[in-house]
Amino acid sequence: MKRWNIMLTGFGTVGQQVARLLEQRRERYRELYQADVRLVGVVRSASGLYDENGIDSGKWEDYAHTKQAGNPSWNALEFIKSAQADVLIEAGPSEKEGGPGLTYIRYALENAMHAIAISKGALVVDYAGLAALAKKHGVALKVSGATAAALPTIDLLQYNLAGCEVKRVEGIFTGTTNFVLTKMMEEGLTCAEAVELTQKMGIAEPDPSYDIDGWDTASKLTILANAAFGGQVNLKDVARASIREITSLQIETWKKHTKIPKLIGTIQKDANGTLTVAVELCAVDFTHPFASVSGTTKAIRVETDVMGDLLVVGGKSDPVAAAAAALKDLEHIMSR
Repeated sequence: MKRWNIMLTGFGTVGQQVARLLEQRRERYRELYQADVRLVGVVRSASGLYDENGIDSGKWEDYAHTKQAGNPSWNALEFIKSAQADVLIEAGPSEKEGGPGLTYIRYALENAMHAIAISKGALVVDYAGLAALAKKHGVALKVSGATAAALPTIDLLQYNLAGCEVKRVEGIFTGTTNFVLTKMMEEGLTCAEAVELTQKMGIAEPDPSYDIDGWDTASKLTILANAAFGGQVNLKDVARASIREITSLQIETWKKHTKIPKLIGTIQKDANGTLTVAVELCAVDFTHPFASVSGTTKAIRVETDVMGDLLVVGGKSDPVAAAAAALKDLEHIMSR
């Protein structure tokens, strides 16, 4: 039976769900993959937890609730180097410049560790470079958790549609924003009121601008365009819309004309292979496939040359779903 040592960087809500699911699925991994999977290391911004025999749930739960103190001598990368893990799961905050996650993933790939990214920052900044490192060192770089998590996107484009030419991708990729729009249309809430509700539910960050100003969708599109289409898309070049300034008059007008507002991300490939990537606030007709996609539900629609059009709707938008997407990637790695 092969031993798989897991290093987890980032130990917020999503990281803790990764740890919980790893514990729950140990027997599954043994039975299906003859794999002894152990979480041996956890990295936070100012400290780490390590046990070469595997960190049991009691230890990491206590650690998760321990308040961190500033530690200027703490070096997370040196901690990762000392752990000798087989797989690194990056679940830290998504930072526009890549943040520490970019350093962690680069180190992992350069040292023959598989890398699974849940946060988007590193992938947005340098997906091509990271993919090249993975190929050079014969390891996997997996990104399901960073590309709409429970909604299958990257696997749909890379595996299920292999051999096809994908001409267009459009989708509702941010469940939080879709929830806000649904509440505004169905219950008459203002954007601010709906955002406050999402924060109370734990599905939005204290600073909601990443979601409602289109950055989250734009980041996911950037990764998908570069990973699935071989593009060279830069986040700053993605046209982006916000739902922040929607007025009550707009809401009433949409209702009058039976239109449904959706924040839709698109990747369009023209005849020359040029990609156009955008995030737009669209008022779709009630007959549109996305019109009935409400609440935190997400969706993706793909146009192909020989397999026709495909529509996938669903996928939870919460920390458990994000963690589960990352561990789907882990199973793909173990089954290779």
